[in-house]
Amino acid sequence: MSSLSVIDRANAALATVIDPELHRPLPELGMVESVEFVGGILTVKILLTISGCPMRDRLQSDVLAAVSPIDEVKSVDLHFGVMNEAQRDAVKKLLRGGREKFIPFAQPDSLTRVIGIASGKGGVGKSSVTVNLAVAAAAKGLKVGILDADVYGHSIPRLMGILGQRPTAIDQTFIPVENFGVKVVSMEMFKPERADPIAYRGPLLHRVLEQLLSDAYWGDLDLLLLDLPPGTGDIAISLGQLIPSSEILVITTPQIAAAEVAERAGRIAHQMKQHILGVVENMSDISCPKCGEQISIFGSGGGAETSARLSALVGADVPLLVHIPFDSQLREGGDGGEPIVRSTPESPAAQAFAQLLDKLLIRSKSIVGVPLPLHT
Repeated sequence: MSSLSVIDRANAALATVIDPELHRPLPELGMVESVEFVGGILTVKILLTISGCPMRDRLQSDVLAAVSPIDEVKSVDLHFGVMNEAQRDAVKKLLRGGREKFIPFAQPDSLTRVIGIASGKGGVGKSSVTVNLAVAAAAKGLKVGILDADVYGHSIPRLMGILGQRPTAIDQTFIPVENFGVKVVSMEMFKPERADPIAYRGPLLHRVLEQLLSDAYWGDLDLLLLDLPPGTGDIAISLGQLIPSSEILVITTPQIAAAEVAERAGRIAHQMKQHILGVVENMSDISCPKCGEQISIFGSGGGAETSARLSALVGADVPLLVHIPFDSQLREGGDGGEPIVRSTPESPAAQAFAQLLDKLLIRSKSIVGVPLPLHT
């Protein structure tokens, strides 16, 4: 059999190798520079997008597994090089669909559902809800991303078990870090040191959010969750401006005082004409392990109060979607980077997250305010 046919089969085999970060076949990305076959030796040269690519070992094993079974190949001589600037530009253009830098989720043809997780105050478990909801959605087969938009109080990397990891950068484009099937971007990943504070003012915050949304290569997502800062500041306003189709989920605790503050997060969303999906009451009643009596550690009624206030505000039902019971394992999972929906899926808190996801995945039949792709 001719050496040409071996090369053809080797190229076909390489077309089945998917870049683990960009999720595209190597030839499509221009990463296969050359394939030669002489005297039973197949020589393959692969171009990495950057020097020191963290996925080099994974690519090496995948390439060898793909081409080694070819009958005539006695050995494989695999070499790695690095793309030049023009080749990297070609990759970035491919990833952006030939367009210049843009926010994919703000485009009329975007199929990604963007949900901002908001609260009026800190300490209500907003980040824990974001992480567990995302991991539960990924477990159902959805393509999910998290943007840690809490610029000052970012905690998503720890909760997701990716503390200290940094995204792979291709010039001004970067690849989100992935764990539990969820792609994650956080401001923490770009700081020289984790302990460094972020001291940004309003206009710069808007620019940071815009860059995190546009410079990341998210791929095709079904769901993007944004962990928003508490309150009604710049980031909340910028989200409504940058992605007008985004929706808001309001998190509160059972305290009535917390409900009064949580209402403000809904008010700013309403002013930005964002759809408020509903209210989640976190840290709700738990059952006494000895007598079974319900214990209200943080009071009661906060979720219902927030729901009633927001329903009156928007003139439509803003439901209380779920009560997530207080659970020390939820906190322990956060500290250890193992979300409770993975570590203890049978727990009441994990079951509450599953119920919340089911309710969010069922869209209202109303088309009011939904842009329709109609052409006249």
